[in-house]
Amino acid sequence: MTYDFIIIGGGSAGSVLTNRLSEDPSNKILVLEAGRPDYKWDFRIHMPAALTYLLTGTDYNWCYSSDPEPFMYDRRIAQPRGKVLGGSSCINGMIWIRGNAMDYEKWAGDEGLENWDYAHCLPYFKKVETRLIGGDDYRGDKGNLKLTTPACENPLFEAFFKSVQEAGYPLTDDVNGYQQEGFGKFDQTIYNSRRLNAARAYIHPIKHRKNLNVVTQAMVLRILFEGKKAVGVEYKKGRKVEKVFANEIICCGG
Repeated sequence: MTYDFIIIGGGSAGSVLTNRLSEDPSNKILVLEAGRPDYKWDFRIHMPAALTYLLTGTDYNWCYSSDPEPFMYDRRIAQPRGKVLGGSSCINGMIWIRGNAMDYEKWAGDEGLENWDYAHCLPYFKKVETRLIGGDDYRGDKGNLKLTTPACENPLFEAFFKSVQEAGYPLTDDVNGYQQEGFGKFDQTIYNSRRLNAARAYIHPIKHRKNLNVVTQAMVLRILFEGKKAVGVEYKKGRKVEKVFANEIICCGG
């Protein structure tokens, strides 16, 4: 079968692309995810306190590690990556924080990256999110990803914030707002007390679209070429190996 787009990897980037590209009903989309589905009943994914389950085995985690670090006595450092629909947004610590604005300004100073400054990126930061306590000039309120800002009502939080000020450090009302530097409350990708991963935010609400086919536990073996043009992929699901073709192949495999 021939598609318009084959998306390899249903993680954070792949989930967003799936949603956006399938908005056009004339586009036929195939998503191939090597990991398992993010089943609604799977408490290991959806219960925030179950985070450690996801990091200790290979059911949800590719369990990559770094090369030996020469300045750490050749230790290999664990590099967890999600092996599930939703990717690493299913196994991360659920803290939502943008890069520092000055990093984007530095990138924009390089030739060809002029539109990577913070002002150009900000509309996309806002588009992706709904901050449940409200949007403003820096924060979105119409995006797919709903963000909870914890109340921090435990008296230890008040004592902590007071102590950092006494030590000479500033507070900030929003680490993703005008002033990132300082101590404050982190936004979390938690909604109704459940982890809101990228697949739950972007794929599940639109899985009914007739132009969309999402296949999990499908390991892509290779990209098929005609000359220098990628025209399809070969993937394995169970014991069966299949070839599928598309006008465009998008690699989002982490």
